[in-house]
Amino acid sequence: MAPATQGPRVLDGKATAAAIKAELTERVTALRERGAVPGLGTLLVGSDPGSTWYVNGKHADCAEVGIASIREDLPETATQEEIEAAVARLNANPECTGFIVQLPLPHGIDTNRVLELIDPDKDADGLHPTNLGRLVLRTSEEITSSLPCTPKGIIELMTRHGIDLNGKEVVVVGRGTTVGRSIGLLLTRKAVNATVTLCHTGTADLASHTRMADVVVAAAGVPGIVTADMVKDGAVLIDVGVSRVTDPATGKSRVAGDIDAAAREKASWYSPNPGGVGPMTRAMLLANVVESAERALG
Repeated sequence: MAPATQGPRVLDGKATAAAIKAELTERVTALRERGAVPGLGTLLVGSDPGSTWYVNGKHADCAEVGIASIREDLPETATQEEIEAAVARLNANPECTGFIVQLPLPHGIDTNRVLELIDPDKDADGLHPTNLGRLVLRTSEEITSSLPCTPKGIIELMTRHGIDLNGKEVVVVGRGTTVGRSIGLLLTRKAVNATVTLCHTGTADLASHTRMADVVVAAAGVPGIVTADMVKDGAVLIDVGVSRVTDPATGKSRVAGDIDAAAREKASWYSPNPGGVGPMTRAMLLANVVESAERALG
């Protein structure tokens, strides 16, 4: 890791994701030459603006690298049975090599049941219980299924900037399934070999843990929860949490991360928010779809 005297350097998620997309474009071209076209499916229920924007962005990403798009759009009034039928169609569709169910689903829908019906081989998010179970069991063996997108993207972002995680102390703040509960499984694999402490908003003395960390991954969704006095000089700071706060100067809403700006000044590397982990998550979703198509070809 770079010493703090060099000043904080930016882990540029946008540039790194662009490089990954360029690589994926070449892999998609190679697959097409072999008669296989990767396809991303999405299941969107309702018309929530945020969810619609997210899904549209996924399909724009697909077009950029040559992945086919398959959409299942249902109204807000869709029943449990209708949503499950849409999952079954995506499971059975040979043109779909991976898909996601956009969350949240409408009130009254059994979300866990819907997610567990996804074919694990088509789990583009890498969060199906079967695939998480493989991640738990296979500490050193190859994992032949999708990995969780955001944790995978975080590690890829650091690796591509020359940050060696072998033997490093990593503190994760946040216990959500998407990042907090799953990233430790990747970081403690023998191929990465980090030591991980999982903290959260209920941790009694959070600062006592983060001050010892070589790397802090903040994914609690609490604006500025990690302050300058809570990190050591030269730490790597990964800002994952996304909240919206009102700027007192303008009265306008803006995105805020979990890591306070003053803390970044003590870092060797930090990921901006936005522009750090977010683009990597999107790139890893595409990578999972392409890898699924490659596995299907053997």
